[in-house]
Amino acid sequence: MKVIAFPRKEQGSGASRRLRNAGQTPGIIYGGTSEPVAISLDHNALYHALKKETFHSSILDMEIEGKVEKVLLRDFQVHAYKQLVMHVDFQRVDAKQKLHTKVPLHFINAEVSPAVKLSSAVISHVMNDLDVSCLPGDLPEFIEIDLSKMEAGQSIHLSEIQLPKGVTAVAHGGQDNPTIATASIPAGQVSAEGADAENTEEKK
Repeated sequence: MKVIAFPRKEQGSGASRRLRNAGQTPGIIYGGTSEPVAISLDHNALYHALKKETFHSSILDMEIEGKVEKVLLRDFQVHAYKQLVMHVDFQRVDAKQKLHTKVPLHFINAEVSPAVKLSSAVISHVMNDLDVSCLPGDLPEFIEIDLSKMEAGQSIHLSEIQLPKGVTAVAHGGQDNPTIATASIPAGQVSAEGADAENTEEKK
């Protein structure tokens, strides 16, 4: 995905305010062996790009004055109540160095799982993205989680997920095998089934 940026010479809150008034968003590129570079981007183009999942999870081609370098979106700030992107940060990517970032999880086949089809269970996504480490060339846009064999009362853990080649999960807080998704029967449904069973016994 390509992003066009412009070098930004003026610094400070006043300069940033003038940029925003002119339809631009101030930003910065950092990392690698080069010095940080202050940039500006077209606000409307950036605002719409931020709505796309791939903009957050894939390597971007950043073009500045005809020169293109690989970057990764690292952070952005939006106005508290206006549809306004205040600032955006990008990190340079080295093809030979592993990077650490979040990758979205795409859950598929829930509707054909035994949990949903046979038990009318509700499948909850405990995690919506996963921290991973990999070389830039191995970075996936997303990781698919197949729920087709999930049964009521069952949980899917990280150890059961087939990660793409070259990608490793980054553990947090001592959790080596966190829960990815759970399938549970709603409490009201359980009690209703219990009542039906009791009524059946009384009729006997």
